[in-house]
Amino acid sequence: MSRRALKVLAFDGAFNLPLWVADRQGFFAEQGLDVALAFTPTSGFLVQALMNGSADIALCGFDNIAAYQLGQGEAELAEPPDLRAFMAGDPGFLALVARPGIDSIAALRGATLSVDALTTGFAFVLREMLERAGLAPDGVSLVRAGGTATRYAELLAGRHDATLLRAPYDRLAATQGYRVLMRARDLLGPYMGTVAAARRRWIDAHRGEVAGFLAAYRQALRWIADPAHHTQAGAELMARHEGLDAVTAQQVLHDLLDRDQGLVRDQGLDPQAVAAVLGLRGKYGAPLPAGLDPASLLALDVAPAFDRTA
Repeated sequence: MSRRALKVLAFDGAFNLPLWVADRQGFFAEQGLDVALAFTPTSGFLVQALMNGSADIALCGFDNIAAYQLGQGEAELAEPPDLRAFMAGDPGFLALVARPGIDSIAALRGATLSVDALTTGFAFVLREMLERAGLAPDGVSLVRAGGTATRYAELLAGRHDATLLRAPYDRLAATQGYRVLMRARDLLGPYMGTVAAARRRWIDAHRGEVAGFLAAYRQALRWIADPAHHTQAGAELMARHEGLDAVTAQQVLHDLLDRDQGLVRDQGLDPQAVAAVLGLRGKYGAPLPAGLDPASLLALDVAPAFDRTA
């Protein structure tokens, strides 16, 4: 039986482990799917790819979906977007990492910090982290630098003083003398980081593919959580990320499997986490439309039920 092709676009990082496992263990194939995974350089490129059909499903920050649906995205689109999130992936794994010599938030005053984009993704998380630590927005310079892998490389090259890094790049940076100053999980509470999203019209026309994707991803999550597979999962992470040794890979896996701050095992879209994203967007971006229904940004008819006891 022929398999249905599925084009998935994501940011590079360890949070893609369920996708790699679902492919290697044959879980996608069991669902009749042939998944081609590619990485995006920026959030703007990712949204454009969803809109022009060069990607079917994207794994990205929920704030990207919210921003473009609210008309606040940075990239130009050929038509009004109809993007919807249908699965929760993770809370972001966001760590503020600085170059050697900077060992506190106060020491960032006057520094250059990089983000994917200035008004989407996790830029507002960074601004909130700095504000809560007592550093005013005008105390640092924020610059666009693209996805996590790019920001990691540019931090190591000395082009920026600090940046937000996601798993495994925070751990990799720490092994090379870079300092993790703060983690978003210690400040924000529930926050919707990565989601799986697609165009509404694509979801309506491909419900079978959506259901198969969710089922294979869920099977991969359970496989990763099984202690019998932890060595193999660590090897998968090492194969995907240059410089990641066995000890650090297991630390990253521990981050991914954290029951409260790791991969979302029930895949459900937490209303509180969604509200946290919109709250930061309303605070640092344009005012939210009056009467905005968060459900208008979600595809709850195909999304797994929210149940953190799973």
